[in-house]
Parts: sequence; C-alpha cells; structure tokens
Amino acid sequence: FQVSLSLPTRGDLLSVPWRVPLFTLGPSMPDKPTAVGNDPYPLHFSRVSPDPPADTKNQPSTDGSSHCSNCFTRDTIANAAAKVSPAVVNLSVPKGIYGLTMGRSIGSGTIIDSDGTILTCAHVVVDFQGVKASSKGNIEVTMQDGRTFEGTVLNADLHSDIAIVKVKTKSPLPAAKLGLSNKLRPGDWVIAMGCPLSLQNTVTAGIVSCIDRKSSDLGLGGMRREYLQTDCPINVGNSGGPLVNMDGEVVGVNNMKVLVADGLSFAVPIDSVSKIIDQFKKRGRVVRPWLGLKMIDLNDMIISQLKERDPVFPNVNRGVLVPMVTPGSPGDHAGFRPGDVVTEFDGKPVGSIKEIIDLMDDKVGKPVKVVVKRANNAEATLTVTPEEANPDM
Repeated sequence: FQVSLSLPTRGDLLSVPWRVPLFTLGPSMPDKPTAVGNDPYPLHFSRVSPDPPADTKNQPSTDGSSHCSNCFTRDTIANAAAKVSPAVVNLSVPKGIYGLTMGRSIGSGTIIDSDGTILTCAHVVVDFQGVKASSKGNIEVTMQDGRTFEGTVLNADLHSDIAIVKVKTKSPLPAAKLGLSNKLRPGDWVIAMGCPLSLQNTVTAGIVSCIDRKSSDLGLGGMRREYLQTDCPINVGNSGGPLVNMDGEVVGVNNMKVLVADGLSFAVPIDSVSKIIDQFKKRGRVVRPWLGLKMIDLNDMIISQLKERDPVFPNVNRGVLVPMVTPGSPGDHAGFRPGDVVTEFDGKPVGSIKEIIDLMDDKVGKPVKVVVKRANNAEATLTVTPEEANPDM
C-alpha cells in the first residue's frame, strides 16, 4: 500500500508551539481507551521490579554465553531499571484558577535521599508568576509499592526547571544514586523512567543523541542552558522522572519533548542539577553571575573562516569570541571590546563558554582576571567583577 505524507514547511514548524512541559492539563487518561483489532495484550501493565542480583559480575549470562561485566547483555537494561525503580515516584498536584481546584496535574520524581528528599521538575509542582514561584498546593506522592505521602516544595528554580520536594517518613525510603552526565557520549544507552499518563513504573529505552544541546538551538530564550538529547519515548507525566545510565545511576531529569517529531526528548544533565541542589542547600536559591558578554565558542573551522575575512584576527587555536558587550555591564566596565577572544579565565586556559561558566560558578562580586587576544595579536589582561544576573533575563 502507499502512504501519502504532507510535510510541514519551515514556516509551519516555526509557527507551531511545539515545546510544552510534560505534565497533563486535562484528564490523566481517556474515558474509554479504544482497542485496535484483536490485540491480545492489555492496554497497560505494571509490576514491581525485582531487585537486581547482589553480584552478577561472575555469573553466567542467561543466554548461555560467558558473562562480561562491561558487555551489553539481555539483562543490562532490566538490571539498571531495577536499581532505580523503587525510588521513582508519581506526583499528583492540584490545578486550578482563582483558588478553585479544577482537577490534578501529574508528573514524576526521584527520591535522592532516604530522608524523603525528591528531585523533580519545577513546572510540575510550582506556578511561576513572573519570576516568583508559588506552590501548586499539597503534593500527593505515590511510591512504586503503593505507599502514599504528602509532599511540600522546599526549593524551585525557574530557569533550570528543577525543584526539590520533601515528604515526612518514619522509616528510610529507597534512594537512587546520582551519576555523572559528563561521562555520557552520543550513542550511549539510557532509560527514561516515570509515570506517563499516570501509568506508574513505566520504563522506555533509547540512546543519547547529543550531550550538550543548547537552549538557543531549541528556540528557548533567557539564560543559556544545555540539555541531554535522547530518543527515549517520553510523554505527559514523564516530567521530573530520571534519565538513567546502564549502571543504574541517574544522569538527567526528563523535562520536555518535541511534539511534531519522534525521538526528540530532552533532560537536564545531572551535573548541572547537582550544582543547583548545592546552591539550594547553601542559600535556598540559585545565584548566577552575569558579565554582560555575548560569547561564541571557537573551533578550527570558525577560526579559519574569521582569519580569511579579517587578516588582523588574532592568531589563536582555541578560545571564546566576544562579538558584543552590553553597555554598562560588568564586562563593559572591565574594558571588554567586541572582537576580543578570551583565552584565559581566572588563571586557567578556556576554549568554551561552558568552561567559563563552570569557573565562575557562583562567584558574584569577586574580581576575576581574564586574558583576551585582540586584533594583530595584541594581548590584554582585564579584571571583571561578575554581578548577580537579573532573574527576569
């Protein structure tokens, strides 16, 4: 048979509001699911995953081949999911308007401390009016084993879309282990876990498509952010759930997908999340330093092209180009000029914006030495004092 497809134009795609947070604004499931044909399988099935074997390193694999602790086997995904699944929870939050409850929205979360600390997405549990956050109300937390708790929002950050929820418990709860997202490579296997459409204990698998998808690539304004891009299927209700590596460690927090395409899902890297959690513990909010500089990563191709266009472009192998300086900003006061190439920041060589952001950390009000290269290979050392970024930016 033949299938006729009408592909959208670039204009159609740009006009479609395809980025949506993954929490429901309507009923959690259709009233009457429709079966297709004589499907012998149930519409959904959920069970509590067994704990992985205590030591599978030296055991033979179930398919009869010799076991390799670093090999991908038929049990790899199942074992990874089993390690994390007891710590994955369903979050049910009241939604409404003018104080009237109009139903409940759903999301997912991960217990990251046995004392009842839960990691999730801010848009699941918080309403943002401007930049001020207000809790959506009491949060019903349901664990995989059926236990329910009442949770409250401890901290939430709009720009990263990360929040911390806390429940009171008399006994320790199962907690997931946090991994390192900087160890991921494109092509690595990962699993997404959560409660899409209120279907608790759902696991989907895929690979990492990109480890540093920039918010600007997705048309998202505001502060610069980076996401893990995967092809794991996620749906309404997956927001806040964990992205897990094959070692059973949380490496990201699922938070959005592209609606008009398949296989385009995004998660906040756990390395960024860990820094946010540290700031929550330290001061109850996230402090972001601001320089007032527009910056572009340089690579060999860009440097070669810039040298062809302008012979006086500095002779550098790596660095960060500053094409624009905001008037009145810390960078402007420090003497930055459009066309500067940052080669050292706080005494360390840099080749990417991410490296500069990592070096700044939360250093607001602390002078930093910056080395820049200019036209005709002139070099200057500047002292810039970062200010706290305006939350409205």
